[in-house]
Amino acid sequence: MVFELDEVRRLTGPNLLSNEPGAIIDVFFSDVDAEIVIDCWNKHLYHCQVTLGPDYAWQSTCYDRVYDGGASMSISAPMDLLYSACDLIELAWDLCAAELSNDNQKSVVDMLPRLAALKETIAEEKHPELLTFMLEAEKHNVACLADDDELSLGMGAHSQTWPIDSFPNVTSVSWQDYSQIPLALITGTNGKSTSVRLAAEIAKAAGIEAGVTSTDFIKVGDVIIDEGDYSGPGGARMLLRDKRSEMAFLEVARGGLLRRGLPVHRAQAALVTNVASDHLGQYGINTVEEIARVKTMVSKGIMPGDDYNMGTLVLNADDPLLVKESSKLNVPICWFSIDKQNPIIKQAQALQKPCVYVSNNKLIYSYHEQVSIAEISNIPMTVNGTAKHNIENALGVIGLCKALNISDENICLGLTRFGSNPNDNPGRGNIYQVNGVTVIIDFAHNSHSMQALVNMTSNMPTNKKHVMFSHGGDRSDQEILDVAAVVRELQPDTYVLTEIEKYLRGRELNEISHMVKDNLLAEGVSEESILLASDPLDGTKKIMQRAQSGDIVLLFVLTDRDKVQAYLTE
Repeated sequence: MVFELDEVRRLTGPNLLSNEPGAIIDVFFSDVDAEIVIDCWNKHLYHCQVTLGPDYAWQSTCYDRVYDGGASMSISAPMDLLYSACDLIELAWDLCAAELSNDNQKSVVDMLPRLAALKETIAEEKHPELLTFMLEAEKHNVACLADDDELSLGMGAHSQTWPIDSFPNVTSVSWQDYSQIPLALITGTNGKSTSVRLAAEIAKAAGIEAGVTSTDFIKVGDVIIDEGDYSGPGGARMLLRDKRSEMAFLEVARGGLLRRGLPVHRAQAALVTNVASDHLGQYGINTVEEIARVKTMVSKGIMPGDDYNMGTLVLNADDPLLVKESSKLNVPICWFSIDKQNPIIKQAQALQKPCVYVSNNKLIYSYHEQVSIAEISNIPMTVNGTAKHNIENALGVIGLCKALNISDENICLGLTRFGSNPNDNPGRGNIYQVNGVTVIIDFAHNSHSMQALVNMTSNMPTNKKHVMFSHGGDRSDQEILDVAAVVRELQPDTYVLTEIEKYLRGRELNEISHMVKDNLLAEGVSEESILLASDPLDGTKKIMQRAQSGDIVLLFVLTDRDKVQAYLTE
């Protein structure tokens, strides 16, 4: 038998296993039935809590999820004891693994000193005043966000933040002073960043100072607060505590959802753009069907209410996995599709439910009546309709903004203002003209997102086509070769394979490039068509030396985007 601990982490909000905060442990094992492992873990968890005694233990609910080769197991815990909960479930796991490995003596020796240390941790971590404060906020229907350093009430312009060790007594709080701003959660395998940025541009057209979190930056209006990956709860708290924020669009990526859970549970709307294979094998998510379940977790963040007050979940009707997963959800849904004949769209119209679709090259919103929002030819990011993926992004954002009560006129204005340039949407379908060469830069990094760009480029007039691409080392060989297969569909005249040393993640330098080159040669690509580059800037220089006026250059740039853009604009 083999037992291996993968990771223990806090869950600060609704998550894949439950709607409660707590702690989760991911484990791997072999040659033993999962039910035996989980029962043994639960047994030791119970014994640890009994040994801790009533002054240190808390009532918790246990959850588990079995996957191929392992399991995730979690317990609920008060918000002030999440670190202690992590220590507790890890101790229970060590005792479980020791028993099933017939090493009981070691488990007895380890248990008592670790329980004594855990008692000390619980005593230090306990914060009953914080729990009382958060409970009172919930009674008054006021958003309360807490972390290791700060606590806040309300959101944006209607918020106030205090240090975690000096917030006011509940009896002195004027609860009516704190309220929520309109808030939307946006996730999906592809199109998340484009969607939050487009939604913010639409809000700006409506005269609203919108805040955005994304994998690139956190931003309020036109001001970037900080750059970096802010698609998790930390970015959400930072944005929602910024008094300039009048509306918020939060990008919530797969990693953040699985690591910590939802950043908030008070959203008026949520959007899932699509579901595709990406990052399989992490956190026990091994299939695309399981990714669909993770993405639709955002439905747990939609505010409850009656049929007239409840928030809206916007889903892609062209994605069969989302259609299948929707049957498990109990929230109002606004469907969108690029095909007005999609059966889900026709059903929504028949039931007078909200939906968005394309008809006669126009984007139509239907809810009791049909309204033409904008013509595709007037939306720059669709590149005259060749960028089908951006038509889909526009449809989803229309559904999202309608759920936030933004007018049709302002939605149209935002759509027509938002372009495919680095200022509006950095790193996503940015188009340059360089000495007669059309250059497209995109961050696409999986076969699904790259397919969208390949489809777009295939529909654009050109003499020759040249492509630069790379891949992160944490992807499987098959995922890497799937990307090469997508690029090969374009039949480019030049393939530039570039290294991204920052993302080797355990692989050797040049390992990926040589593997892809061998694959391309085996598929009949000529050796003179393949160039190797040390980094994206080096690859860009090499590809531009080959390109001539009338050609298209497609650059999949995963790092050094600023350097590449600076080189192209010099």
